[in-house]
Amino acid sequence: MLDFEDTPRQGTPTPRPGTSTHPNPAGESPDPFALDKAAEAAPEDETGESVTGLEQVELGGDRVSVDEKQIINCRADVNQLVPFKYTWAWEKYLNACANHWMPQEVNMAADIATWQDPNGLTDDERMILKRGFGFFSSSESLVANNLVLGIYKHLTNPECRQYLLRQAFEEAVHGHCFQYIVESLNLDEGEIFNMYRELPSVHNKAAWAMQFTQSLNDPDFTTGTPENDQKFLRDLIAFYVIFEGIWFYAGFVQFLSFGRRNKMTGTAEQIQYIMRDESMHLNFGIDVINQIKIENPHLWTESFQEEMRAKIDEAMHLEIESAHDTMPRGVLGLNASMFDEYMKFIANRRCSQIGLAELYPGAENPFPWMSEMMDLNKEKNFFETRVIEYQSGGALSWD
Repeated sequence: MLDFEDTPRQGTPTPRPGTSTHPNPAGESPDPFALDKAAEAAPEDETGESVTGLEQVELGGDRVSVDEKQIINCRADVNQLVPFKYTWAWEKYLNACANHWMPQEVNMAADIATWQDPNGLTDDERMILKRGFGFFSSSESLVANNLVLGIYKHLTNPECRQYLLRQAFEEAVHGHCFQYIVESLNLDEGEIFNMYRELPSVHNKAAWAMQFTQSLNDPDFTTGTPENDQKFLRDLIAFYVIFEGIWFYAGFVQFLSFGRRNKMTGTAEQIQYIMRDESMHLNFGIDVINQIKIENPHLWTESFQEEMRAKIDEAMHLEIESAHDTMPRGVLGLNASMFDEYMKFIANRRCSQIGLAELYPGAENPFPWMSEMMDLNKEKNFFETRVIEYQSGGALSWD
């Protein structure tokens, strides 16, 4: 079963060449950088850099064995997809492919009628929608750029890269989704797509996230040292755990609340599909983060853990600020204070999923109905707007 609250899989660490499998051989004091010393001695390509897949093909080169594969700093040929080491990454790729959808498949006629009707929505409801569109439309591009320009190069495992290619396509579909909504409702394109440069609460989140991807987009940046490996791990946490795993969820609640009240059902239906995609992105990112921790335990220091808890807490407060900005008054059965509790609950979940201590013990979920929104095993979607099969060929089982 694949669920957006899956417990991350914990694999068995594979030692790099020259390292012992014993946690403390001969009773010696552990060397926190032993794995990196081994990596420095591992084979490199002719440029001295880790393999990216763009090197000159060597005639007579060795076949890749499972034990050679690593999430980061792997110098085995990344063009050799099999044999698989991380079967969970391949399974996620297959599930994502079976989970295919396109925005134009969703009928927007009811949404258009509601939006054009002066009495169809209140001013507060219109503001929630437009500010939500503004955040999500830019966020999908920011995540995709970080994925393609930063993460893909440094994640040196072909199974994981295969999933990243699928995720990149899904981010493109999500961007297409908001273009389709904006066009359908005849909204001001400039207002929506440039909101991250004009509205402080949207801008603050985008600016916060960009600080974690700048070094990865530096053409001279490479992993392979404890400092840079932690930078990469920090970026993964910022974009998978925080950006996709925390920030999107307040918006999901707001959008889906319209659908639960039979308003803007086409928009809400597309957001439900996006949420399902993002839950798989989140699960994949969590599995990658935890596997990097297993293979590189020296990176997961107490100081780094406290830094990550502080970053999650900081980001959570940015999301609370955004929730208050999008809905200063109660609407749709929601109020801003409910999001204070919800974001604390979500932050706790994300901390526990990557092995961090909870920030707000005892925080509860004020929106238990959100779990139902993840249920794909239905003959109709939850808005009952049309009969759907959300899987291609019925290939995806969620039992």
